[in-house]
Amino acid sequence: MKTLTRPLCLISLLLNAALFGFFYAWVCSTMWGLDAADPRVAIAAMQAMNASVRNAIFAPAFFGSPVVLLITTLVLAATAQRGAMAWFAAATLLCALLGVILTMAVNVPMNEALAQIVVPDDIDTARAIWFDYSPDWQFWNQIRTIATGAAVLCIGLGITRLDPA
Repeated sequence: MKTLTRPLCLISLLLNAALFGFFYAWVCSTMWGLDAADPRVAIAAMQAMNASVRNAIFAPAFFGSPVVLLITTLVLAATAQRGAMAWFAAATLLCALLGVILTMAVNVPMNEALAQIVVPDDIDTARAIWFDYSPDWQFWNQIRTIATGAAVLCIGLGITRLDPA
């Protein structure tokens, strides 16, 4: 079982880093760009992006990260690598609770509500819709970005605590 630890640690790192990077890109470019655009375009673009993200490329990072992190944590516990295990357990909690569950509880329902809106022709109505949506969505996205970034750091610290090969 100990031969599984390094590959599991690296897969955990890769998946969680992909998830962090996805959330981070929304923070530092996507939402700022949409906020600067015509709000009718922003609503339509966000609807399209939210519809397209449900795919086989994104699913492993989103759904796989907490699962692989938990498996890694359990393998580390079973191989008595307590120092590494503690960091991976922290990463598991951060990723699962503030990455995945927060997304499913807050961001996804906001996205689904936005998806039901017919993009109005009137720019003032569209602006009101967009600026009712965007600030709250961005706040929660920043929380999940910070959490998954912290999880990446925990994984890195856990890797440094692995027993020598």
